[in-house]
Formats: sequence, structure tokens, C-alpha cells
Amino acid sequence: MQRWTFRRAIAPAALAALLTAAAAHAAEVGGVKLEERVSVGGKELVLNGAGIRSRAIFKVYVGALYLPAKAGDLAATLAQSPRRVQMTLLRNVGADDLVGALVDGMSANHSPAEMAALKPQTDQLVALMKSIGEAKTGDVVTLDLVDGETRVGHNGKPIGAVAGAGFADALIRIWLGDKPVQADLKKAMLGG
Repeated sequence: MQRWTFRRAIAPAALAALLTAAAAHAAEVGGVKLEERVSVGGKELVLNGAGIRSRAIFKVYVGALYLPAKAGDLAATLAQSPRRVQMTLLRNVGADDLVGALVDGMSANHSPAEMAALKPQTDQLVALMKSIGEAKTGDVVTLDLVDGETRVGHNGKPIGAVAGAGFADALIRIWLGDKPVQADLKKAMLGG
């Protein structure tokens, strides 16, 4: 009889704990549990979508997009502030590889003249990203696009910021532009 009472008392508590844990995470992508909501610049953002960035046969990171309200395209995303792009590494990635991929993604979505205009901010971003060194499996790199600047974070700690709303908009085109880094990642980040 005691055993029955014990199980009866524990079952509801276990169920409540399980439901609370499930509610805290909106999704699991590539083994990475993503929060349903995050706070950026004092504003609550919701997970718009997330997917896996692959290169050749390797899974590189889980890319997630957080916005104040759900959006299904680039224009609706750019109309909102703040925004967060979060990359959770699925493998070790050297700073040069990470920086190279970001710059290549920007170059694919902008003309040479546009890239020349963005060069000072791009150089700042490169320096900030290189300060991370090698990003390890499980590390989280955030790009918070808020108050006219891009705030870079690594594992929850701020690294620095790059001024310019235009730069923040250019940066998000890496994932959501006409020539995204990966088409199925763009679709996933846009909730598709």
C-alpha cells in the first residue's frame, strides 16, 4: 500500500516537471534544445524558426532566428527590432572558418560597392569574431541586432558591438537573403 501511495504522489509531480521542462524549450534541432523565448534589449523575442547549417557532409551549427513576432520572409524580419541570430555549434570551428563563412555570406548577397561601404563594420565584426578563437562544440554565438547595432555574444557573455542599422540588415541577409548560406536553413529559420 505504501508503494502505491508513493507512486501516486510522485507521478503528478513528475508530470508537472516534465511539462515545465517541455514548455521552456520551443524546439529541439540537431540535438540542441532551443528556448521558446529570449530577452534582447529588454524586449522578449520568440523563436521564429531554426535549422541545421551543413557544409559538405558535416553539420556545423544550429541556426535560430528570434523576433518580436513571427515572420515568414526577409521584409517582415527586417521590419522588426530587436532580432537575434543564434548559432549553436555542432562541431569545433576555427575563428578563421567562422569569419570566412560570415563574410562569404554577406558578399553573396551584396554588390562589391555595397561590400566596400560595409567594410569598416565588416572589419569590426571580423575582429570580434576572431577574439572568440576556436568555437567548440556546444558553444553559442549570438548576433543581437538592436538599437542600430549588432551585439556579438559568446556563451552568454558580450564580446562587443558593431554600429550601424544598415550593417545589421546586411548581416541577416547571410541567412535570409536572395542567396542564403543554405536554402533549407533559410526556410527553417523563417518557420517553414
